[in-house]
Amino acid sequence: MNDRATNDLAMNDLVENKTRTTTVPVLRVMTLLAIIAVSALLSGCSSSDAKQKAQAAAPRAVSVAIAQVQQRDMPVYITGLLGTVNAFYTENVKSRVDGQIMRVNFQEGQNVKEGDLLIEIDPRPYQAALDQMQAQLFRDQAQLRDAKLNYDRYVTLIPSGSISQQQVDTQKALVDQLDGTVRTDQAQIETAKLNIVYCHITAPFGGRVGLRQVDPGNIIHATDTNPMLILTQLQPIAVTFPLPENQLPTVVQQMKTSTLQVDAYNWDNTVKLATGKLQTIDNEIDPTTATAKLKAVFDNKDSQLWPNQFVNVHLLLETRKNSTVLPTAAILRGPQGTFVYVVNPDKTVEDRPVTVSLQQGDTTLITAGLNPGDVVVTDGQDKLQRGSRIEPRSTGPGGKGAASVNRTESQGSTPGQ
Repeated sequence: MNDRATNDLAMNDLVENKTRTTTVPVLRVMTLLAIIAVSALLSGCSSSDAKQKAQAAAPRAVSVAIAQVQQRDMPVYITGLLGTVNAFYTENVKSRVDGQIMRVNFQEGQNVKEGDLLIEIDPRPYQAALDQMQAQLFRDQAQLRDAKLNYDRYVTLIPSGSISQQQVDTQKALVDQLDGTVRTDQAQIETAKLNIVYCHITAPFGGRVGLRQVDPGNIIHATDTNPMLILTQLQPIAVTFPLPENQLPTVVQQMKTSTLQVDAYNWDNTVKLATGKLQTIDNEIDPTTATAKLKAVFDNKDSQLWPNQFVNVHLLLETRKNSTVLPTAAILRGPQGTFVYVVNPDKTVEDRPVTVSLQQGDTTLITAGLNPGDVVVTDGQDKLQRGSRIEPRSTGPGGKGAASVNRTESQGSTPGQ
């Protein structure tokens, strides 16, 4: 019994020692793995923080609008001129005879041609006067013929002494008097015929009839102050506008070589109404405004211009061929003069000085600093400096899309190809 007990104790001690020996390495391994996992986690966090800091420290791309420098013809205008539309011809149609209106042969707002009958006045009183004048002429002509025959007889009797010279001279005076009477009758007949013509009022020129002022049956007089109607010629039509005297020599010089084009725009300069030609310059300068009055003529086929309408006038002086132009929004001004931000193929920008020759609305003509095909920034320049990275917007004021930069990148350093 003692030996068995002793062996059991020995076996228990052996198993306990073996278990204790096996457990110690497992704990160490687990501890080591935990340490490695924590280290890896801390290392990953540190790497992520470093990456975020690096990204935060890197400069962000600035969203801008861009445009491409172009080479094209550049029209040079004088703008800011306020013009007044005037009918080329205007007629206040009045009667030249007294009488009753028999017929009104037009409708209000109708376009009529030269010679069209507008109003007919009763011609019968004037026809009766004409008949009377013709009868009087017939009588006076008969008296004149008799006086001439007597005069011829008297002349043949002078050699024989049967008649005195005084009688011959008296008869000659009578012939002259009757001849004058006949001529007076003929003049009165022409006047009567003219009155009959005046009874038929026709259009002196082609134009548009205004509102009717008389009706059939009205009695009118030659002394009436109000017209029966107003006729205006709208095709062609004229526009007069003032030009400052300091710009007059340039216009005169250009008129010597070509006919200058004139464009008429609506009140807010958004719609072109018509295109015409400069006709003439007034013969004096207004001393109160220091301006000269100019007159342009428009065909006005589509009736966009109306008398007394106010329009904005753009006078085309010349067209500069093959000019280098870009949007005016791209032009900046600094201590060193005018400059623009040019987009490089790598989407960075550089400031480049330019020489401005002319600004015409939203387009600027330059003579140095850029080449056709260069891409410039037109909006967002306040956030840029040399070397800034940009991100072109899809659209922008006066600009192109991002495709323009992509094309520029493919072109490399040879802009304008």
